[in-house]
Amino acid sequence: MAVDLEMPILIIDDYKTMLRIIRNLLKQIGFNNVDDAMDGSDALNKLRGKTYDLIISDWNMEPMTGYELLKEVRADAMLKAIPFIMITAESKTDNVIAAKKAGVNNYIVKPFNAATLKTKLTSVLGDF
Repeated sequence: MAVDLEMPILIIDDYKTMLRIIRNLLKQIGFNNVDDAMDGSDALNKLRGKTYDLIISDWNMEPMTGYELLKEVRADAMLKAIPFIMITAESKTDNVIAAKKAGVNNYIVKPFNAATLKTKLTSVLGDF
């Protein structure tokens, strides 16, 4: 089954510039139905108010980190099946292991480009 390019995606990052970059990369790949949030708490409110098919979140945010958001999403029966991709500037093995244990679907280390993002999306969503 082909991936629906109109599927709703939620991106979370506490830097507006990074949100814009991720949104533009998704648009280059063909995804246009993208909402954003500035932190984990904001993201949870949006996730509980609308159905999303993918979450792409930065790790380092205040007051709720991407890791804490991931744990909240995986603990919520209504949200736990949503694919979750974590973005971080740090490629610490401990972080990768912790995120995997918490249920992350994939991991992207900054900086990245549209090709890297598409590869990660394909591994999580399938071909498109």
